[in-house]
Amino acid sequence: MTNDYDDDFEDQPDIEEYPTLVSVVRFNKLLPSVNWFRSVGLPFGAATQRTAEFYVETLGFPGTMIAPITDWEEASYAAANPDWNSSWWETEEQLRAALTMDALELMSEEDLNMALTHISATASPLVQNAVEALAEDEGINDEELIRAAIGSAIQTCHQAALVLAAGEEDTHPFALKYKLFELGRWPIAITGNSFNLF
Repeated sequence: MTNDYDDDFEDQPDIEEYPTLVSVVRFNKLLPSVNWFRSVGLPFGAATQRTAEFYVETLGFPGTMIAPITDWEEASYAAANPDWNSSWWETEEQLRAALTMDALELMSEEDLNMALTHISATASPLVQNAVEALAEDEGINDEELIRAAIGSAIQTCHQAALVLAAGEEDTHPFALKYKLFELGRWPIAITGNSFNLF
């Protein structure tokens, strides 16, 4: 896959002066190497369990149970559940806003938007192809579920890029959430006191 992200910055020789922007560019180049959703439904390994626990702890939800989702039918129910923990959603939204403000202290809004646009442009076809191929293999015809899986992964790429743009550490909740996708999982949502992880 050819990536022309760097080419867009040829007329801006000072890009190297913005290390967090360079980090986003590197992240963009790594997206094709992720095996999206490859481990959904499989038993959790130690790395998955540890990362999931660390995610809910750093997010501010200690004691949240990691709830394994075992199949696509269960995933569909979890993704459509109207009882999502609103505090979880609000916390993620606050983190996103804070990262955006931090990133804008390090680069212009134009550069940040350009970087995030490239992340979405790179991630979208990769994730869509992976989910649609998996859905075909598994005989999944639920278009809403397929869209939810694709949307969740792309959103997490956006969140992870913001972590890099803001110069945050890889222990940030959004970085940990992205790591779960790298491990082939789908972190669906926190519902009540359970973190539904496929």
